[in-house]
Amino acid sequence: MSAPALPAADARSAGPRSPAPRPRKIKVAHPRAIAIFIVPFAILFTLFYLVPIGYAIYQSLLVVERDGTFGKATEVFGGLTQYILVFQNGPFWESITRVLAFGVVQVPVMLGLALLFALLLDSPLLRGKRFFRLAFFVPYAVPGVIAAIMWGFLYSPNLSPFTALTSNVSFLSADLVLWAIANVVTWVYVGYNMLIIYSALLAIPTEIYEAARLDGAGQLRIAWSIKIPLIMPAIVLTGIFSIIGTLQLLAEPQVFRSFSSAVTSTFTPNLMVYSTSSIPNVNLAAAFSVVLALATFVLSFSFLKFTQRKEGK
Repeated sequence: MSAPALPAADARSAGPRSPAPRPRKIKVAHPRAIAIFIVPFAILFTLFYLVPIGYAIYQSLLVVERDGTFGKATEVFGGLTQYILVFQNGPFWESITRVLAFGVVQVPVMLGLALLFALLLDSPLLRGKRFFRLAFFVPYAVPGVIAAIMWGFLYSPNLSPFTALTSNVSFLSADLVLWAIANVVTWVYVGYNMLIIYSALLAIPTEIYEAARLDGAGQLRIAWSIKIPLIMPAIVLTGIFSIIGTLQLLAEPQVFRSFSSAVTSTFTPNLMVYSTSSIPNVNLAAAFSVVLALATFVLSFSFLKFTQRKEGK
């Protein structure tokens, strides 16, 4: 038989409760050594990141006024005047729509190729891994401007060695020039993203592969069911980097303006910021930059939250 339960009064009088343990204060060891490593980064981060952002926001709140037609120009506080002009600027939003269409197609293709190359390098079936690792990564060592010039010559009907193709397919026309630029960006950055994904693959314990092979899993099954799920954080990271890079597209369109009249000064948002600041209209260019930075943050954060929600399921 079980013992009868004590009444509530008896239970309270049975003995004093032990006080809840107080959280112990964690003493940081060697705070000066930590500061030595953090302070230089904090200074550089503030000077070259936070201060320029703050200055851009400050410039975007100013407007230029003149006394008469040829009077001296003075900058005065204009509130949200520049931002109103930004939201009324049709070419700016057309450029954002253009790079979004660019990213929807180019980013999955680039990351898919990067994942495929990384899986091939990590596969025991591939021979000559050192050669292929270098071959996949070499295009990233080529500066973006040089790569754009090189591909621009290859696309030009009068300069390309592949005249049989370029004379029949106009890669620099208004319909295809965006995707010609996408090919250049993909060629350059596949190796960079491949290296990030490949590094994540090298961090997976080999015991997991051995257990999977004992269960009869082949290389394709291991890649699909083990490798890809375990390196998903690296894939998400490359996706965020690619979204940011897509909205910051500048070097390739700027170079392609020399090869194609279809690439205008408002072709991409960053190209429009550059052209506006060259007028010069620094205040409007700063407002463009702030709106573009906010759009980049929203898209990157939304992509991160979406992938986290999918992983949670």
